[in-house]
Amino acid sequence: MSADWSMVARRIRVPMGFVFAGVYIWLARPTLLSMAWSLLLVAPGLWLRGYAAGYVKKNAELTMTGPYSYTRNPLYLGSMLIAFGFAAASKSIVIVLLLAALFAIIYIPVIRSEEEFLRSKFADFDTYAARVPRLIPRVTPARVGGSIGSEIERGSFSFPLYRKHREYNALMGATAIYAVLALRVFFKH
Repeated sequence: MSADWSMVARRIRVPMGFVFAGVYIWLARPTLLSMAWSLLLVAPGLWLRGYAAGYVKKNAELTMTGPYSYTRNPLYLGSMLIAFGFAAASKSIVIVLLLAALFAIIYIPVIRSEEEFLRSKFADFDTYAARVPRLIPRVTPARVGGSIGSEIERGSFSFPLYRKHREYNALMGATAIYAVLALRVFFKH
């Protein structure tokens, strides 16, 4: 995909999320059981996003510790877990297919564009990228950090970073979606 589409994708990803949420609410046919099962993806997705937000120092340093030593994109992976968890709650194959298309059209170019930026800004990015997969996590953490080849910088979760990135909004959003789904379950005709 072109660089032009990457720029468009970056700009429309949040508004498209709101549009998709409206379509989701319209098409969703949840049950209490589907909502309960969805937590198997939504809860880990929320945890992963929160955990990653407490490590990342956007544009200031190449974060290679914590969840970033397993996958280069833990925030996007967490978002995908949340989204597909809610897709499972909806019990709609149309939602699953729309969601998969939306992620392919929007997030693949966004991730590639972000990686181009990181490659141009951080000398260690190529070495890091060779050791840590783009999305599907490693089983064990990669041995990267500080200067590649030097003693490993451990890093640690920072609650102030979590707050700075306002990751609590994901939890509030998920709670609101579950509330709407519960209303759909209890007031369906």
